[in-house]
Amino acid sequence: MASAPTQTFIFLAFFALLTSSLCFASDPSPLQDFCVADAASNVFVNGFVCKNPAIVKANDFFLSGLNKPGDTSNPVGSNVTQANVAQIPGLNTLGVSLVRIDYAPGGLNPPHTHPRATEILVVLKGTLYVGFITSNPNNTLFSKILYEGDLFVFPQGLIHFQFNYEHSNAVAFAGLGSQNPGTITIANAVFGSKPPISDIVLAKAFQVSKEIIDKLQAQFWLEN
Repeated sequence: MASAPTQTFIFLAFFALLTSSLCFASDPSPLQDFCVADAASNVFVNGFVCKNPAIVKANDFFLSGLNKPGDTSNPVGSNVTQANVAQIPGLNTLGVSLVRIDYAPGGLNPPHTHPRATEILVVLKGTLYVGFITSNPNNTLFSKILYEGDLFVFPQGLIHFQFNYEHSNAVAFAGLGSQNPGTITIANAVFGSKPPISDIVLAKAFQVSKEIIDKLQAQFWLEN
């Protein structure tokens, strides 16, 4: 049997491991009123280095233009206008961001994930079919048709999508629980990676012929 000091050490080590994993489960918590991102800094940290508070301005917390429709004249018929820490330096360490999504008739925001954020979406105009898929082994689809003023939540890291099946434009806004949520568009990542994944690997994974995979990899995959 382990001695009392050894048992104490094991308990403390386990507690430290548990609490550290909880601490790093989301964006770092701020330890001051704000930490405006200093994009000019050459120091690399998890997030951005803080700008000197003495030179922070109101514009560091400001962004205009989200009233303007995005260009949906692309193969998927949608456009995502981002408002994250790259556009608003004042979001650094605050753990939130926003996007505007425009959909042409028949427009799709393709299946994708946000590795660092849960998303809550509200429809401002039009009607959308939305959904997300749970992880293995069940891969259950939760889907809903949303009308103006309706909300839907996409849990962090799960594959989700929005589709405008109507004959008029649609607009949605979405809040995300990270200053920099990241986006992995499934088709782009699988078939448009650089360098490409072996077509032999993908043919076996999707249980289709190598020729089908070669055709998919030869397509242009839009960065949305």
